[in-house]
Amino acid sequence: MFYFTTRDITAITMCAALWGVLSAYFAPVFWKATHLPFFCDMLGIVLLILVMWWVGKFGAITTTGIIATIITLMLYPIGTQFLGFTAASVVFDVLTRLIGIQKSPEKSALRLISVFLTALASTAVAGFIIGSLFMDPGVLLTVFGGVTFFVVLHVVGGAIGGTIGLTLIKALSIRISLQKM
Repeated sequence: MFYFTTRDITAITMCAALWGVLSAYFAPVFWKATHLPFFCDMLGIVLLILVMWWVGKFGAITTTGIIATIITLMLYPIGTQFLGFTAASVVFDVLTRLIGIQKSPEKSALRLISVFLTALASTAVAGFIIGSLFMDPGVLLTVFGGVTFFVVLHVVGGAIGGTIGLTLIKALSIRISLQKM
């Protein structure tokens, strides 16, 4: 009947709300303290991997990104750079669909590696969009040496988030399996 069940909608909105609120309140503090874009990438990828595993349907990841963007912009209206993460959500969703790992990525090492590489690609897109459209070119060149290094920093955040997210879904899968015994 409907594509997303109430369970799916709950998972999507919980992850999106967590991402949006933490991005609105904690990400600016982390950015001002370190001038490193790790926090948003790490947080976003962890939650996108969780939604992918939990829901396992095409569009869930994109929907999570869109809702998180709306929440972030409502709470932190000057945080327009978050639109880069909206695009990253779409890239992550499309790539996981194209390589066929929407459900059960923890089942094999190849699937885990594929999700990890997809996380890196999507955070690279976010870094490129944010660096190209939302950063002051003078600051970007002076502080980061240009958009390329800024993209690399986002990819590092994606690698951290990918590692945490994949560890989380592997642990949850084991926990669920043990409960069924």
